[in-house]
This record gives sequence, structure tokens and C-alpha cells, in this order.
Amino acid sequence: MPARIRLQRHGKKNQPFYHIVVADGRAPRDGRFIEKLGTYNPMTNPAQIELNETKAVEWLKNGAQPSPTARRILSYKGVLLRRHLQIGVEKGALTQEQADVKFNEWKQAKEAKIANAKSNIENEVRNSNKARLEAEKKVNETKAAAVAAKRQAAAEAEAAAKAEATAEEAPAETEAPAENAEN
Repeated sequence: MPARIRLQRHGKKNQPFYHIVVADGRAPRDGRFIEKLGTYNPMTNPAQIELNETKAVEWLKNGAQPSPTARRILSYKGVLLRRHLQIGVEKGALTQEQADVKFNEWKQAKEAKIANAKSNIENEVRNSNKARLEAEKKVNETKAAAVAAKRQAAAEAEAAAKAEATAEEAPAETEAPAENAEN
């Protein structure tokens, strides 16, 4: 029975969510599995991966072959490096303490890189929101200026119409009493 470490799809349409599982190579993708090792959510930025690393190393040690995507995930989380260092310890090339130090150094560098990427993404989002808000303010100001100009033009037209109406009414009133006086 060839064991495979692969992804098992869950989630809605266009919203994938995966379980990282060890399954028989002949089993269907979303079918029966031997053991669940963790989860993978590609919809977040950066992707959220939760993995039981010790179980994954055990399965790799026992001969389980990862699928290409599972291999990338295991590499990203350092499982393949840990397995590589463990092989070196078993062969006597280095001690367990040396292997642990190397792995911890790699893990700290990786975490710093991920934290830097997260902060860059947050800054990018913040800057894009700020630019969008400024553009919206400019559009609102131009709209407000156009509305104010229309209102002023309407007020001027109304004032001119009132002035004309008053000018027409005033001579008519002065002429009417004069006509009455002649009669």
C-alpha cells in the first residue's frame, strides 16, 4: 500500500480549504485517508498552514511520498529540512544538538521573512486605502464645487427674475394712478 501525503479539498465553490492527509495512493482525492496531518487555507494572504510537523516527519521516514503541492507545503514549513537533518543525525554526520540549532536558525529566519512580508502587505493595503480615500475626497470636492456653482447660478437667475418682476410692477403702479387722475 503506497502511502501518499496529499491535499483533500473542502470548502465551498471558489473558496477552497484543504486538509493535509496521509492516504492510500489508490484512494480517491476526497475519499478515505489514514491520518490527518493539518490544514491549508490558500484564501488568506499569506496562506494559513497548520501542520503537525512531528507526524509529517514520521510519515516521511516511513516512506510516504508527498504530492507536488504537499511537498511545497512541507518544504515551506521546514518538515523536509528537519527530515534531512534527521537523516544526517542517523548517519552520524552531526549530532542532534547541531541539527536542532540549524533547524532553529532556519525557522527564525523564515519567521522573520514571513513577518516582514505580512507587514509589507499591511502597509500596501493601508496605502492603497489612503490613496483611494484621497481620490474620493477630490471627486467629492469637485462635485460640491459644481453643485455650489449651480446653486449660485440659480440664485442669481432667481434674483434677476425678481428684479425684472419688481421693475415691471413698479412702473405699472405709477402709471395706473396717473391714468386715474386723468379720468
